[in-house]
Amino acid sequence: MWLKFPRLSRSEDRFEAWIAQRHQQRVLTGNATIAGPCPDEAFLKSLARKSRNVQLTDPRVDHAASCPICMRRLMDLRSEDYSRRRQLVFTAAIVSCLLVVAVFVVLARHGANTQNQMAEATAVPQTVDLWNAGTFRGDQASQLQAVSLPAALVKATIILPRYSEPGRYDVAVTRDKAGHDLLAHANSVATGSGDREEVSVYLDLRKSRPGSYFLSTTHEQDQASYYYPLRIR
Repeated sequence: MWLKFPRLSRSEDRFEAWIAQRHQQRVLTGNATIAGPCPDEAFLKSLARKSRNVQLTDPRVDHAASCPICMRRLMDLRSEDYSRRRQLVFTAAIVSCLLVVAVFVVLARHGANTQNQMAEATAVPQTVDLWNAGTFRGDQASQLQAVSLPAALVKATIILPRYSEPGRYDVAVTRDKAGHDLLAHANSVATGSGDREEVSVYLDLRKSRPGSYFLSTTHEQDQASYYYPLRIR
């Protein structure tokens, strides 16, 4: 195993690299004259890391450059240092990616909160009381008089019919009771106490023209929707 040199562009640099590799080969095969005793581990680590505190005039440098034992240890230390640097770079890259994701999530949540705050500030609160409403599916008749909502961004609090199940509800405004021509759609979890359940949703009816429509509610475990006459004013 030999120390790897970076790819050099000038021919004289490549020549010097070749000489260094030849010297390493000669040292590792035991054909070099060893000068002085082996330096300690701390000095070899500094030399392997190319520390600026190591002076080339230090006799321990000459020894490390001519001793096969020290040369092999230097090569191992250089390899360990290279692996450590790569691991640090890899860890730094992962941390950077995580930071970018965290910033994106924070900004997204901040934007969502800002939009929700703006919606709450501009929405028109309306209560739709369906507690005593008769519902119908398909062509069945309804006993409910038409609900009225403004052509605006509406925060609708819908009091669900008697005996409604708790859970998540889809709320929609459509042109007909078949669900065609969807004007607005939202969903939320019903809240309440006892047998009384209600759903609070935002319905954007700002682009709707005044006229007759239908308001529908669909429970998450029910495939059928219940429709109620709706008048947009």
